[in-house]
Amino acid sequence: MVNNYDRIAANYDRLSRLVFGKAIVRAQQSLVPLLAPPARVLIVGGGTGWILEEIARVHPSGLAIDYVEISSNMQDLARKRDFKQNQVAFIHAAIEDYTAPTAYEVVMTPFLFDNFSRERAQLVFQKLNNMLENGGWWLFTDFHIDKGMNRFWQKALLRSMYVFFKNISHVEANELPDMQALFKTYNFRITAESFHFGRFIRSAAYRKSGDGGAAPTENKALVENDDR
Repeated sequence: MVNNYDRIAANYDRLSRLVFGKAIVRAQQSLVPLLAPPARVLIVGGGTGWILEEIARVHPSGLAIDYVEISSNMQDLARKRDFKQNQVAFIHAAIEDYTAPTAYEVVMTPFLFDNFSRERAQLVFQKLNNMLENGGWWLFTDFHIDKGMNRFWQKALLRSMYVFFKNISHVEANELPDMQALFKTYNFRITAESFHFGRFIRSAAYRKSGDGGAAPTENKALVENDDR
């Protein structure tokens, strides 16, 4: 099965922190304060579920979270997290196979799209866009390569990661999809962003065009935290 992290689930967080320190954690933490209960939230690709505890630390109640994860081992770890009074439904499925019972006010995709080919990234984006209500919020975190800048170490590190995860988790991608272009194509408006680990990791809050959406506070800037 492609893009499945079962084989590395138990060591995934330890490995990521060995390479990136706390940058991956801080990148996702920067988006958590933008949530505003009550809200219905979809998290796709949350891995071991530590983000649930971070959300609960800031928002101990008022959130109904659907947690979609393709790796059963990752999901088993996530189920053990302390998410306080928030309601969390764990769904073991690839996001391509998931059908939402209703629209969400917030979609969170932490390090999801770096797994996908350009074609699959576009299909998944379309599906998530259809699940997000008009006026809703998309909280996005993923790896990032600065266009037009000589960031050779970023490209070398990304290539190394793809070689490793292709062997371990059958990751299908060879390069990052152009997510900023997709958000622009679908008329999302960026309201805040931050960069981490020498601008190799990017977090951003996007709002879907339309009215409504009880969600994060608009125009609340993220802290610039370009940590290595």
